[in-house]
Amino acid sequence: MGGLAIVAGQGELPRLLAEHCRDTGRSYLPIRFRRMEMDWFADHPGFEAEFERFGALFAAMREAGCDEVVFAGAMSRPNPDPRLFDDHTRAIAPRLIQILAQGDDATLRAVADLFESEGFHVIAAQDVLADLLAGAGALGAVQPSKADLADIARAAEIADALGRVDVAQGAVVAQGICLGVESIQGTDAMLDFVATRSDGLRPDANGARGVLWKGPKPGQDSRMDTPAIGPVTVEGAARAGLAGIAVAKGGVLVLDRARAIALADRLGLFLYGAEQ
Repeated sequence: MGGLAIVAGQGELPRLLAEHCRDTGRSYLPIRFRRMEMDWFADHPGFEAEFERFGALFAAMREAGCDEVVFAGAMSRPNPDPRLFDDHTRAIAPRLIQILAQGDDATLRAVADLFESEGFHVIAAQDVLADLLAGAGALGAVQPSKADLADIARAAEIADALGRVDVAQGAVVAQGICLGVESIQGTDAMLDFVATRSDGLRPDANGARGVLWKGPKPGQDSRMDTPAIGPVTVEGAARAGLAGIAVAKGGVLVLDRARAIALADRLGLFLYGAEQ
């Protein structure tokens, strides 16, 4: 098996991928872009890239023996400075401009195409860590109620509709009412919004507390930006006063699974894999 380049964004997933490669003896090259702080990065043989210097990035990947690349973690859209472009980046600049002007999923597909045009095979995080994908039913000790299941179905319907226009992977619904949808700011920001702005919006104070739904967008490229939850998501859902988190079975990564489940059980939240 050849080397794996790990294009790292924020979150736990790139660290888990790097540790898996290290522990299994696979050659690998974690890559972070300039000004992205990662406390785990110095423990690995990494490369710090610049959006203006794709030629240097591709050269480093080839030198490290990487024939596959995986994109993992959240990353903001770059604002590259054309004055700093190397020759390779200057040659693909018109393509880069088109890529950055598209919606999230379209952008990620185009980025994957760019790397594959350079001879690298783009794979999904779950191709490396298949056991991270959520299965069906309750993952922990807490089960959703009938009212929770109705909210799950409604939240999935809302996220699906927004996903069709390349906007969202998640939504929060309580008692059939949408309290928040995921935008470019991400899941944590949505949960913070619900935690601070949803007082009085649930019609029945003693009714269903609400659910977070996460699932891939319809037709989403499974190699790129696979939805994920973890302990931080569980903490955010608890702060938002929700009853639990539901995810699309087989379509969402559960990071640090044992700790996420234990935390959800302790906080009285369900983690549930459902049909999308």
